[in-house]
Amino acid sequence: MAVRSSEGLGVGALERGAAGARLRRMNARVDHLLHEALGLPDDERSALVVALLDSLEGANSDSVSEAWRLEILRRRDELRAGRVAPVAWSEAKARLAAL
Repeated sequence: MAVRSSEGLGVGALERGAAGARLRRMNARVDHLLHEALGLPDDERSALVVALLDSLEGANSDSVSEAWRLEILRRRDELRAGRVAPVAWSEAKARLAAL
């Protein structure tokens, strides 16, 4: 069986043309929204996360939504109580990239 070359199928290929322009605009918009959201107080960020997760989950997944809501509240409470320390987004991205 012949293996076809993947040349031209990388991210650079996706960034060329109309699809690439749309992807770049979307990423800029998402980056802007993320920057704005990260500037919110902890409780407002928690509420935003819950709302976003609820918007992705179907109406039939109430138990999952509730589990996420409880987890978010638990993490918020740990942060407020000083049991965990926040990590800068740049550090978190670097840690994820290293995985």
